Amino acid sequence: MYPEYVTKLEKVKGISQEELKELKPVEEKYKFRANEYYLDLINWKDKNDPIRKIIIPSVEELEEWGLEDASKEHSYTISKGLQHKYRDTALLLVNDVCGSFCRFCFRKRLFKNVGKEVVRTREIDQDIDYIRKHEEITNVLLTGGDPLLLSTNKLKSIIESICEIDHVKIIRIGTKTPAFNPFRIISDGTLPSLIKEISNSGTKLYFIVHFNHPKELTTFSIQGINILQNSGAIIANQTPLLHSINDNPKTLSTLFKKLSFNGIPPYYVFQNRPVMGNKGFTIPLEKAYSIFLESLEDISGLAKRPRFVMSHESGKIEVTALTSKNIIFRYHRAHNPDNYGKFFVFKRNPEAYWFDDYKELVEVYNYKSFQNI
Repeated sequence: MYPEYVTKLEKVKGISQEELKELKPVEEKYKFRANEYYLDLINWKDKNDPIRKIIIPSVEELEEWGLEDASKEHSYTISKGLQHKYRDTALLLVNDVCGSFCRFCFRKRLFKNVGKEVVRTREIDQDIDYIRKHEEITNVLLTGGDPLLLSTNKLKSIIESICEIDHVKIIRIGTKTPAFNPFRIISDGTLPSLIKEISNSGTKLYFIVHFNHPKELTTFSIQGINILQNSGAIIANQTPLLHSINDNPKTLSTLFKKLSFNGIPPYYVFQNRPVMGNKGFTIPLEKAYSIFLESLEDISGLAKRPRFVMSHESGKIEVTALTSKNIIFRYHRAHNPDNYGKFFVFKRNPEAYWFDDYKELVEVYNYKSFQNI
């Protein structure tokens, strides 16, 4: 059973005519897409329902703020749909559609500029050849869009092509399908077979899932996760920290607990990128980090594994500490290998949303050489 997709706000039963009129300019600027299953998770009596905020447009999205490509992904683009930012990891954008469109999506440009960065019907032979020639690549991440919007046969073709490359040991699939539409997994008997085949071949298959709020962890979504796990897939979760959705320490803590109870390690918590239309979802960085730390206080070690990071143009920059005067960052992942080992100490800036907002550098320290730079 697949829930019906909804691509027009006028088809959403919980939205009044007055709201429709108010949201029309938003829908015209940023596409809307959802499905009946996910919409049914919304408590329509609650204007602040977190699922509503994740999926239903808001007039706040019209505020002029942010960039189309805040992490400058174009800087690492090899061809349409292929990125190579980190030495050991290649990223394949296999499509430009998702089960539903998160209002805070950092790649909403793909849905506005269809075909500009991803060609849906493209052949990936050229990309596979690039990966084959670069023996330093051990990980390939399939993303988009959402790879699970592809048919299992199409997904099988892509994955098997990658598996033929000896130096690729891990294939990751970035997906929100277990939250948006778990029936895609539950109703497809061929997907578990594919996962078993790949897992038994020696290549590890990871599903990087996106649960943003505890309400998304329903009986059906957990059933979908169990199918993936029982087939041999390894699961991890990542989420941005989102204003009025999961920026309460108790909410975030509950999410981490529920994930760990279901065998899903929390992986990354992201500072929301300064992307166009996203101001309403974004929290000042120092406040966000404090919320993150507080959420870790009363949970087990298995649940408190996530790192709080920014997906910056130069790499994944982790926030490691706050003092009364300073904030300390380090490179968790870096495009330039010379940045590994560096800690940055800046004077605090409560108004900062992103690494680039910090201007008063106190010192740069390299733990490899045990000296200031």
